[in-house]
Parts: sequence; structure tokens; C-alpha cells
Amino acid sequence: MSGLMDRCAEAGLKMTEQRRVILQILDSAEDHPSVESVYDRAKSVDSSISMATVYRTLNLLDELDLVVRHEFNESFARYEVNMEHHHHLIDLETGEVHEFQNEELEALKEKIANELGFELVDHTLELYGRKLDKSSK
Repeated sequence: MSGLMDRCAEAGLKMTEQRRVILQILDSAEDHPSVESVYDRAKSVDSSISMATVYRTLNLLDELDLVVRHEFNESFARYEVNMEHHHHLIDLETGEVHEFQNEELEALKEKIANELGFELVDHTLELYGRKLDKSSK
């Protein structure tokens, strides 16, 4: 069983064959697929999977906090398995999403919240940029 399937089982989620295929697609994704991408990938494994099944499954996983839904300033949502804490840098020209972690940033966020009299319980950080032209440095 995959990590996501284990977590679904722990949450008491009924496991149909179609849901299992969708979970495998999400678990193996190296990108942040849209609903349409998940559907296309799942359909290539099991032609009986419908777009409605993908939508329902993703919505349920989102409600259970097993996946994270991202907008990334696009007209559609992208999804990723909710595992380890990280942030995103989105290339405005290609749409490519780069994941990163930074301990200094984590400490700074805590410091800011504390200085304002808050306990930081959740946050989202998305950075948007364009690749630097290395020849202009």
C-alpha cells in the first residue's frame, strides 16, 4: 500500500478500485497535477473512471486534509499529497512549480508571529518569479 492509501485507510475511507487508481496517480505524481491531468492519467490506467469520480475523490481528499489544493494564480486548481511542509516558487513563464524548504524562513515566520503576539498555526507561501538572465550578472 502507498502512503496515501494507508492514510485513507486510517481515515476510514472506502477503497474502490477507481479510487485506488486515483490515489496511485497522486502518490506517484512528481508535479502538481490539475483535475484534468489526474483524470487523463487515471483514464489511461482504467478507462471506466469518469471526470466526476476524479472531482469527488479530490474534493473528499481535500476535506480530509490528505491533499492540498493550490491555485497558483491560475484559472484551475492543482493538487499534491499533503505530506511534508514546504513552499512553492512558481515560474511565471513556464508555470513550473519548484518546491523548497528553508529553516531560516521558518524561524523568521515564527519570530514575526511572536512579535505580533500570535502563535503561528498555519500558513501558505507561494513565490512567483522569472528565471534570471545569467549573462546579465
